[in-house]
Amino acid sequence: MKPSLKWLLIFVPVAAYLEHTHAAPALVFFAACLAIIPLAGIMGQATEVLADKAGSAVGGLLNATFGNAAELIISYVALSKGLHEVVKASLIGSIIGNILLVMGAATVLGGMKHKILRFNITAASSGASMLLLSAVGLLVPAMYAHMANNPESIRSLSTEIAVILLCCYLMSLFFTLKTHKYLFDTKGAGDSESDEAHPGGSVKRAMFTLLLATIVVAWMSEVLVGVVEAASEEMGLTDVFVGIIVVAVIGNAAEHSSAVMMAMKDKMDVAFGIAVGSSTQIALFVAPVLMLSSLFMDKPMDLVFSPPEVMAVFISVLVVGQISQDGECHWLEGVQLLSVYLILAFVFFHIR
Repeated sequence: MKPSLKWLLIFVPVAAYLEHTHAAPALVFFAACLAIIPLAGIMGQATEVLADKAGSAVGGLLNATFGNAAELIISYVALSKGLHEVVKASLIGSIIGNILLVMGAATVLGGMKHKILRFNITAASSGASMLLLSAVGLLVPAMYAHMANNPESIRSLSTEIAVILLCCYLMSLFFTLKTHKYLFDTKGAGDSESDEAHPGGSVKRAMFTLLLATIVVAWMSEVLVGVVEAASEEMGLTDVFVGIIVVAVIGNAAEHSSAVMMAMKDKMDVAFGIAVGSSTQIALFVAPVLMLSSLFMDKPMDLVFSPPEVMAVFISVLVVGQISQDGECHWLEGVQLLSVYLILAFVFFHIR
């Protein structure tokens, strides 16, 4: 049985009370973070029910839309308040967190139980290629911004790249779910887990649950974003570090636990798909959607990331690409992934 995190829902009223009483920003921030963790898991389970009922093609789109819903909502709320650097940092944090922290933890814990963990080389190669594309998409605007200090031109380039990344992601869904579905067949690896996760789930119940959880996540995101700057200052941390490490980990906590549980059951195909697939969604779906949405706001966002952020993504993609080449891994490779994540975390901790 997968351990439940629903007891953390108690932090929803706790966060609301702390905000109402104007408690210390750090307390409000962490209470809101803990409240979002189980809500993200509930949204994920409801999305799985809808995806199962809708079929593979529509289900893939649903997972793409709601798979990172908590992260999308948190980032959108921050974007509406003009916290562009926090949004960009959380996007980078989600990408490197999923492919280094999640994959690393899953490989270490799974490798402790099973000497060799095997996964689909085709799926891994496809995922690594999509991640490399995302790295290029992040690098080019940064290079252009360094050469041409023209905000209007940079925004136009960011918009064009966002559209290309979004189209490429939709094409990848069509490739994996339609034209080359047989290459990604995991032979029912996740069937029993899916049944266990939402037995007897109905569409109406899932839709209501998804709607309710989305509303509460939006509320908690408003609370979290409202105190993020004050909390960062109170804790002596930069907004970028909080976005890359804290907010990113919280927004994807439910997926983290799912990937680890799958690896421990020797279902590394599923664990790899969760970790890499989530990073791909963030880079090629969430980031472009946020950027395009910001065009209708007072302060549009661009896709110009700082050199350390671009460096972190490239290093992460290269490391994961190296490990995924032979279709198998062991616990030591997981330690290596976690080591790279910690090195990058310390880099961002020391950047002021």
